[in-house]
Amino acid sequence: MARAQTSPRTQEERTADSRALILDAAVDCLIERGYAGASTVAIQARAGVSRGRLLHHFPSRDGLLVAAAQHLATARLAQLEQRAARLLAGEPEGPQRVDRCVEVLWATFQEPHFWAAMELWTAARTNQALAAALRAEERGLYGAIRSLADRIWGPAVCGHPRYPELHELLFTSMRGAAMPYAFETRPASADPRLGLWKSIARRLLFDT
Repeated sequence: MARAQTSPRTQEERTADSRALILDAAVDCLIERGYAGASTVAIQARAGVSRGRLLHHFPSRDGLLVAAAQHLATARLAQLEQRAARLLAGEPEGPQRVDRCVEVLWATFQEPHFWAAMELWTAARTNQALAAALRAEERGLYGAIRSLADRIWGPAVCGHPRYPELHELLFTSMRGAAMPYAFETRPASADPRLGLWKSIARRLLFDT
């Protein structure tokens, strides 16, 4: 039987595969070892690429780590949107759907992409090069998160005059509340502030 012929991979495909391999390795190192432990040597070893190959794609360590965090966040946000669609399917507009949306949003602050971002934000306080690399990327990511949150809430809630206030309040409050879970052992789903956020959301959206 004749062996099936396959087209040779193009240079662009090989480059994309190599870049993705490095980004995945950088993500793993950043989450497992933190910013200090995510050295280019560790990333290179994990990716199984040459030093030259790594530097060809990412000349600076900070640029690589910022790109890795964005790479992870993009993938996770796509997964979150799919999961939210399944959880909210058939849920009618009203207070109960609002509760589910608050739960979905809170869960995003326990995801690996949040902790990868925390590693970089903390390091950026004393690293001006990292801060500069991070600043523009974070603005773009915030826009993607905002768009995703809008789709999770749905047009009825997004059209409410108090929705911008609700979004900003929940985003900033949840981000701060998530920080202690770097060392807390209790489940985030049992956080007492979850009930408070639901109550605030209901009052802003339904009380006249």
